[in-house]
Amino acid sequence: MKIEKPVIEVKNVWKSFKTVQAVRGISLNIEKGRFVALLGPNGAGKTTLVEMIEGIQKPDTGEIFIAGMRWKGNEDRIRRIIGISLQETRFIDKLRVAETLRLFASFFNLGMDRVDEVTEMVGLDDKRKSFVANLSGGQRQRLALGIALINNPSIMLLDEPTTGLDPNARREIWNILLNLKNKSGTSMILTTHYMEEAETLCDYIIIVDNGSILREGTLKQLLEAGEEGKSYRHLDDLFTGLTGRKIYG
Repeated sequence: MKIEKPVIEVKNVWKSFKTVQAVRGISLNIEKGRFVALLGPNGAGKTTLVEMIEGIQKPDTGEIFIAGMRWKGNEDRIRRIIGISLQETRFIDKLRVAETLRLFASFFNLGMDRVDEVTEMVGLDDKRKSFVANLSGGQRQRLALGIALINNPSIMLLDEPTTGLDPNARREIWNILLNLKNKSGTSMILTTHYMEEAETLCDYIIIVDNGSILREGTLKQLLEAGEEGKSYRHLDDLFTGLTGRKIYG
């Protein structure tokens, strides 16, 4: 039987900035179709790790493979299979929603059919002709998600996509991602501070602090396999038990 390789492989990756060691020898594999939450407090190394997977940063040492490819020499091929949504995305305020999506679709030689499909997918049909400047925070994040989805990516990398949104807007994003999860083989890495978000969206959780992986597994595995066999009720209880501080601190 043929064994599928992970869609993302991170092998003993280290990254430092001057005197700060941001990532310390992290290794992980993301399987096809798996939604993975990357949890940890500010400064844990989450964003640096994701930026290296995205090709924005280069590891000091170690290797990263996306669908079996290194970034160097395969930039165009990799960009065509990944979708990225950052914590804060800057738009051209004087463009309309449909125009913005059409602009990004053109980078992949895609036409209005895909723009229409994505507009409906992220619930912005009634805002097609609205200027980006007039969108609410939740609508702007749905537009950012639409841009990440425009090339029908097999890998999604989302860096705190719901930070600062009200509960209703956050759940709208969750519903979009849950529909994606149920209808496609897309793999996703999600960084978040929200425990409920990780529990709702993801089937595998990696807890990071001080640039290292503290614990990883399914939610059930993590809560049942605490320190010295202790079980936990919630992820934030587990994190506090591991580090002595709250995960959102």
